[in-house]
Amino acid sequence: MTQPGRLGTGIGWRPEIAEAVEHMPGIDWVEAVSENLCPGHLPESLRRLRERGVTVVPHGVSLGLGGADRPDESRLAALAERAAALGAPLVTEHIAFVRAGGELTASPSLEAGHLLPVPRTRDALDVLCENVRIAQAALPVPLAVENIAALLRWPGEEMTEGQFLYDLVDRTGVRLLIDVANLHTNHVNRGEDPARALDELPVEAIAYVHVAGGFERDGVWHDSHAHPVPRPVLGILADLASRVTPPGVLLERDDNFPAPGELEKELAAIRATLDEARPEAGPAAGVKTPAVRPPSPPADPADPDPAAPDPAPGVDPAPARARQRLALAQAALLSALVAGTPVPEGFDRVRTRVQARALAAKRADVVAKVAAELPELLGDGYRAAFLGYAQGRPMTGGYRRDALDFAEHLLLTGDPRDARTRHLLREWWLERSGPAPRSRRPAARLARATRRVLLRH
Repeated sequence: MTQPGRLGTGIGWRPEIAEAVEHMPGIDWVEAVSENLCPGHLPESLRRLRERGVTVVPHGVSLGLGGADRPDESRLAALAERAAALGAPLVTEHIAFVRAGGELTASPSLEAGHLLPVPRTRDALDVLCENVRIAQAALPVPLAVENIAALLRWPGEEMTEGQFLYDLVDRTGVRLLIDVANLHTNHVNRGEDPARALDELPVEAIAYVHVAGGFERDGVWHDSHAHPVPRPVLGILADLASRVTPPGVLLERDDNFPAPGELEKELAAIRATLDEARPEAGPAAGVKTPAVRPPSPPADPADPDPAAPDPAPGVDPAPARARQRLALAQAALLSALVAGTPVPEGFDRVRTRVQARALAAKRADVVAKVAAELPELLGDGYRAAFLGYAQGRPMTGGYRRDALDFAEHLLLTGDPRDARTRHLLREWWLERSGPAPRSRRPAARLARATRRVLLRH
């Protein structure tokens, strides 16, 4: 496996802190959410950073490589386009599913609006490996995939996280983006030992590392990316850095942004942790002990040999029945989370409700960002109104469509009651609900001209 290039210390680039990031000392690279970038109109801040020699890595959140469907070609093309526009050395995505239903289940397509964990089973691994290979073939640069945080556990899992990731790397050669904050989240929420996960990981495959903050409520850790990095997360980073020198480490912050000086202190703490835990120089790019393949469960005799040679191009080594089983399982869980259907057998009902509330809250937060006029119009009533709307109304077409559907729902139900606010909401919806802004449509221009003529007479 080709070793990832050296990245150094970086921070997640977000528009809210763009100016601060440009002036931070010691920033070697940044990571930008791919879906928020338009290759033909890159933010000036990113352009200036690139001109200074700062590496920019696009980080995807909507590909859904862990889903039962094959990766969408248009989403892959968009990710490839952003990598080319940024001159990125690699692109990253998540080991997660973000949608379910559709043709494989003969049911409506549902969007999670966030990252959900895949079951650590042979079926899920077979499908993930094939999806990763498809993505690798479509991208102009190497791909790295990230472990995610989980609030709940799938019943009937067959592997640990380390075993699952080891086999994924072994079968596809994909690189890893290890999020130590997510290892901490899974420790609190699922009782998984971060040290054991690191023992089983192929650390030589690590492309870079994420560090982030969160908070605990009622015994559940929420990976918020909106709080300072806690000491246990730095402890896991130290454990990882004692085993291998990571090519890059990045601080993630997505909301509740502090003063630039606070972010710089967190970056300094990350650098100090890496310096103190640096492994002894060794023959394997900093690895103190070579990775040892963790024992995996015995293969199902009905499935193909996982060690068999790759099939001919165009042949899917993931059996169709594996995709079908995974599709049904993921659709049942997602429907319970976003549509209020019964919780599938074997899932913790309390944790499933916690996950459902977290998805609804995330959905409200993102809609408030992509359609900032809605919370401005509705004021303090926005959040309660949106959560009431979202209950039993799954997202099916992305966040911008969700914002329009929410506004339409309010207008149809007679909310808000204030006539002026309702008028402004109606105008906002009319302006955005068609294929082009209403103010630019020929019919709208004709109607305004006619109205002016009538008023003159």
